[in-house]
Amino acid sequence: MSQLGLMRDHWWWRPGWKVGRSFYTWHITFADQPAAAELVDAYAPALSQLPTLDPVPLGWLHLTMQGIGFTDEVDRSDVDRIISAAQKRCAQLEPFTVTIGPAHVDPETIQMPVRPIEPLARVRRAIRDAIGEVWGAENVPEPADGWRAHVSLGYSNSPGPAEPVTTSLAAHGKHTAEVTVSAVSLIDLNRDNKAYEWTEVATVRIGSKS
Repeated sequence: MSQLGLMRDHWWWRPGWKVGRSFYTWHITFADQPAAAELVDAYAPALSQLPTLDPVPLGWLHLTMQGIGFTDEVDRSDVDRIISAAQKRCAQLEPFTVTIGPAHVDPETIQMPVRPIEPLARVRRAIRDAIGEVWGAENVPEPADGWRAHVSLGYSNSPGPAEPVTTSLAAHGKHTAEVTVSAVSLIDLNRDNKAYEWTEVATVRIGSKS
């Protein structure tokens, strides 16, 4: 478990963000995965005891892969070209299985690691290469290194001690789920309601037969 002393509010406005603004980004989502639903349910009792946390419903459960940019700054024709390039690259990969969990406490979230990292990293490289094909490799947003594959179960909505969170998680045990990754989604993401909500722009299949 985390040795954090304090947690902080996750919902502060990061640079560039404001009410009404949204962002193109690639995510892996899990709404159609029964094992992910069971995992959310397994941790629900722990999160329900914590008013300082906003649980993530199954429909908004996600693994952040790679951003493109704010929707008011990116030409939609570029987005379409990136989608097409990503489709070609991801078709050359194969679907794979990963394990999500168990949960631990982060300064702003309850999050779960996703492993193994290698097949996820291959998908992320394919997406970055697709962006680079359209914009040039030197213009791909976000660093190639330092990316951490994780899924957040809940977000801290106020500053406070981490101890009640770690205690509640410990009392409800460690849980994991195996899920199959066969697609990655480009989404139009907003955070107006102190939640990550989105509309789907495109789904790109992993593997030509997936």
